[in-house]
Amino acid sequence: MCGEKMDLQAAVGMDGTQAAAERRTSRRAPIDYRANLALIGLVATALMMQFIAWPFLLRHWGESALWIALPLVVLAPTHWGLIHESIHGQLFPQRRLNEWVGRALSIAFVLPFDAVRFGHLMHHRFTRESFDRPDVHDGVTHHILARIGYYTRLLGGLYLGELAVPLVTFLPVTWVCRLVAHQLRSENPIDRDVQRLFVGFARNAERRMRMRRDWMLSIALHACAFYLYGAWWPVLAVTMFLRGLWLSLADNLPHYDVTLDEQERARNFRAPAIWQPVLMNHHLHRLHHQHPTLPWTALPALARVDAAASAPDTDAGYFRAVLRQFRGFGKVR
Repeated sequence: MCGEKMDLQAAVGMDGTQAAAERRTSRRAPIDYRANLALIGLVATALMMQFIAWPFLLRHWGESALWIALPLVVLAPTHWGLIHESIHGQLFPQRRLNEWVGRALSIAFVLPFDAVRFGHLMHHRFTRESFDRPDVHDGVTHHILARIGYYTRLLGGLYLGELAVPLVTFLPVTWVCRLVAHQLRSENPIDRDVQRLFVGFARNAERRMRMRRDWMLSIALHACAFYLYGAWWPVLAVTMFLRGLWLSLADNLPHYDVTLDEQERARNFRAPAIWQPVLMNHHLHRLHHQHPTLPWTALPALARVDAAASAPDTDAGYFRAVLRQFRGFGKVR
């Protein structure tokens, strides 16, 4: 556990500029228990509907019950947002409870919590470095193949890839470490640091055990659900894919085509008030990168008083920005 804590601290370590900015700020905000508990209750209700009640309703109501897919898909960003708050320790102040709830929510989303947590914290430390630019052509892969890979990632490929990540924990450690080192090979000092951290993660026996356990729990949960759906199982499969499609579309959205000299290498967006709690204020992503220790409920007030939040890119609409990603590759400038 001590080694894991040190690795996580390394993953969230900030460069000198960002660390200085965090030290200068005096902004603090308590966790909004009521808001978090309300959203956890809402997502838990949706999961009970998805796994237990919906198959019963489909058998009795038939196609007229298909409309239930809409709220289940719409709540996908909220489900991920709660996992995200757990990753940053902002769901509950009690560390064990915070992680337990985040892990349970990840199992229900078929996401490997340990891998997602490590990857997200690495993203905060190495934003828009070479391994963190999925929208940029690497200059090596054939352009047509690279374009196919990019759109596949956008259209659900990221989520499908995350479903498969736990499978590598069943492979020999030496194979996995060699694969990770090969995929992240580079002579750039920053890239070599990234490679070292990822190899260290892949080698950690305790994490591998937890990922295997969580994956088997996810498989068991969803196998039971598919059994309950019976002949209606395609409805569950399509709903799961649509939820994963949102995750794939939203993953790199705030960083798409962002230049390396833009503040925090991230952008804020406008979102209708009704959508802000559903998105858990992820449209204010640049502010989140500037203040990763603040809970999601503190970001709107911060946006109103922070001069940086008045930058022109805050005028872009969140959902318009989602479609903007389909213009093609971004650039490193």
